[in-house]
Amino acid sequence: MPVKTSTKVASPIIRQIKDSRDALDYFESVSLQTEDEKTQDIIMRFPTVYIHNWKESDDFEVYVGESNDIFKRTRQHYDSSSDKSAWQSKLLEKDARLFINKKMDQNEAKYPVEKAKGRSAKYNEL
Repeated sequence: MPVKTSTKVASPIIRQIKDSRDALDYFESVSLQTEDEKTQDIIMRFPTVYIHNWKESDDFEVYVGESNDIFKRTRQHYDSSSDKSAWQSKLLEKDARLFINKKMDQNEAKYPVEKAKGRSAKYNEL
């Protein structure tokens, strides 16, 4: 007889914004401030998977990355967008979107708040 197991998985935090420096600045300085304190803390201090997404012909293209500092890393991508040979130039040319995804259940297990808060160390270095 199979054994039933139950695993509680936390809901991810996913935010979608226009993929531009102005939209990122607005999200960081205005929209983020309307989130509850725990959500703000998670977005600001824990690793983030992010997706740059734009339409190319009939298909969509994406760039997927992960960063401990979503705002700094995304601004680095924007700084590279003037190079027409780089994928980041698509962010200026297309109607691009940025998806910010926090994997709460995985982050909470890998990065316990009491050990990780305010640090950029990898989970195996805590």
